[in-house]
Amino acid sequence: MREEENKRSSQSSSVKRFFKKRWVFPAIYIASAAIILTGVLWYQASSSDTDKYDYKSTDLAGKKNQTPAVEVNKAFEDFKMPVAKADEAVVKVKFYDFQGKAEDQEAALVFYNNRYEPNQGIDITMKNGETFDVTASLSGTVTRVEEDATLGNVIEIEHDKGIVTQYQSVKDIKVKVGEQVKQNQVLAKAGQSLFNEKAGTHVHFEIRKDGVAVNPTSFFEKPLSTLQEEKVTDDKKSTEAPSQKEQQKLEDQEKTTDDAPSSDKQDDSSKSKENKNS
Repeated sequence: MREEENKRSSQSSSVKRFFKKRWVFPAIYIASAAIILTGVLWYQASSSDTDKYDYKSTDLAGKKNQTPAVEVNKAFEDFKMPVAKADEAVVKVKFYDFQGKAEDQEAALVFYNNRYEPNQGIDITMKNGETFDVTASLSGTVTRVEEDATLGNVIEIEHDKGIVTQYQSVKDIKVKVGEQVKQNQVLAKAGQSLFNEKAGTHVHFEIRKDGVAVNPTSFFEKPLSTLQEEKVTDDKKSTEAPSQKEQQKLEDQEKTTDDAPSSDKQDDSSKSKENKNS
């Protein structure tokens, strides 16, 4: 009995002596902290491992998520003049605005088949009169490529539901139906048309919403969203030609302008005869 009591007392005294040492408790604290830190790091590493999960492309940025972004950005593209060199371009025939001034309306009429027709877009030429690259005003999908002797061939691009741009009087067409085109991409070369022979080498450009032609110059440098929000009405007047009286008046004016050079020549010849006789 005494031997066992002596052993127990010696063991307890040795334990007490051990814990009385100054480095024991700091060592215990450090070891505990190390164990806890190791556990935290292991947990974080296991929870951040995403490779074992099958995320869809829409869950993570940058994974096959480009198409929706392009569609969203398209609405913020600005309408551009459909030519490669806009600073050298000239609008030869403007859009016929039924709310505009009389002189502007007259200048926006196109004479074809013995009738004056309101211009439903704008006719663009170059200052030097030569052909030029016709480019996409906005990004979109080609919905129509058609050979047309009267209009001088037609390209149509859809940019949004009901919103299209048309490019007439073009040649050397470089796109086809169903093709996705980007803004400023070359579509064709400017050509000529029977509908507006006086314009020479040009591109006839139209912007339409729900089939109604709008003034392109009113939307240049403005985003597609502006036209999306615009309310347009199909004014029947916009598809009607001038009345017979107006037609006759315009034809008389055109004859007067055509005859002016010849009358000037006659005046010059009569003057020269008078000088000789004197």
